[in-house]
This record gives sequence, C-alpha cells and structure tokens, in this order.
Amino acid sequence: MSANLVPFEIDLTAEEVRRRAEVMAALGPDWDPAEVLRGEQEAYALLYSGLDAEQQRTYDDLVAAGVLPGREQPDAG
Repeated sequence: MSANLVPFEIDLTAEEVRRRAEVMAALGPDWDPAEVLRGEQEAYALLYSGLDAEQQRTYDDLVAAGVLPGREQPDAG
C-alpha cells in the first residue's frame, strides 16, 4: 500500500511572512512592546496581590512546581 503514496510537501514560508506582516500592520505604528510588557507585569502583580494565607500557600506551591512564574521582588532601596 505504501507504493501508492505520493509525497506531498508545501512550503509555508511566504504565507508566514505575509501573516506576520499583517499582524504588525494591525498593531499599528503606536504599538510599544515594552509598554505592553510593563502593563502585563502590573496586571500579574495585581492579580496575585492581597492573597490570604491559604491562597498564598497555594500560589507558592504552584510557583515551586513550575506551574506559575514567580513574582519579581521589588528592590528594597
């Protein structure tokens, strides 16, 4: 049965380049990746702020297990 198989290959390089160009065009000229990253970090910090003791233990267990990334500690001075 394998004698009847015909190899099929397709190069999606050009399509991937076009897709990436469309994404960048959709983001627009005012897109600032550094600002987006800062906003994500602020949102993450807010999401895990104010945890009670049990929630904090669960969070710490998930960080230790590699399920969640750890929070960066602010500089003490």
